Amino acid sequence: MFNSVLINNTDGTYAAEYTELNDDVLPAGDVTINVEYSSINYKDALAITGKGPIVRSFPMIPGIDLAGIVTHSDSPTFQQGDAVLLTGWGVGERYWGGLAQKARVKSEWLTALPSGSNSHQVMAIGTAGFTAMLCVDAIVEHGVKPSDGPVLVTGASGGVGSCAVIILASLGYQVIASTGRPEENARLFKEMGASEIIDRNQLNLPGKPLQKERWVAAIDTVGSHTLCNVCAGTKYAGIVAACGMAQGMDLMGSVAPFILRGVTLKGIDSVMVDAAKRPKIWQKACEYLPVTKLEKMSTVLPLSQAIEAAHLLLDGKVSGRVVIDCNG
Repeated sequence: MFNSVLINNTDGTYAAEYTELNDDVLPAGDVTINVEYSSINYKDALAITGKGPIVRSFPMIPGIDLAGIVTHSDSPTFQQGDAVLLTGWGVGERYWGGLAQKARVKSEWLTALPSGSNSHQVMAIGTAGFTAMLCVDAIVEHGVKPSDGPVLVTGASGGVGSCAVIILASLGYQVIASTGRPEENARLFKEMGASEIIDRNQLNLPGKPLQKERWVAAIDTVGSHTLCNVCAGTKYAGIVAACGMAQGMDLMGSVAPFILRGVTLKGIDSVMVDAAKRPKIWQKACEYLPVTKLEKMSTVLPLSQAIEAAHLLLDGKVSGRVVIDCNG
């Protein structure tokens, strides 16, 4: 028996509950894991509350992240006792996810825990930190150096945004953090390494196709008008890494930043990232997201409170990361 969050959609009634399940209902897979920690991401919150078309089949255990210990393996890659993590691959959407005490998954979805890390740390990082690291990696590969100018992070109070601020600051970049609660979060953002904080209202309404060049690169977690304004304010030959759509999926902007300033718009997807690339990105994430700063931007809750946490996140009452102790 194991505890889990389970989503059902019966006769049009969508509901998530905290419940106990038998081991024999675990899905097919060649590796079984005792899950130690998971997390609540924006996508998980949409899945649990039913406010977004995330779940593709029912019943579903949500949770796009998990970390724990292998208890059984039919794969030559992983052995009993190995510490592993999983993010993406459709887990928590098409396949049962991490908001449970046990999981059975395909071995090719798993990544060994980076050296020197533990399950709690990697779930404080989670998909949010992994995505942030992919964004920063794209900026670095584009050739942007700390001396070139500031980097903007939108949605900086969210999971991806807060992780991005920390990573960029750890690498020596000057960071501009955009948030809807600038006064409330000012002290926290300064501790995370942001050098400037701006109100998201400066970016979330329709704006001019080309604006004053303010940042050499940006990480956008918001989309819609915000992404258009971010591109419009990017310096010549800069790059914008886009990874979110909190404001919307629409992009009613102009090609001007791309053809007149040579700005690059780079889409970032963390779900289907090549398995061979993941260990390198995870090692970097653990290096540039120190535990001391992760503790300040994360809240640990027991599995029994995961549903409540999902509602609070969508209501804008949660900042940073929510880590779920699956055995707490």
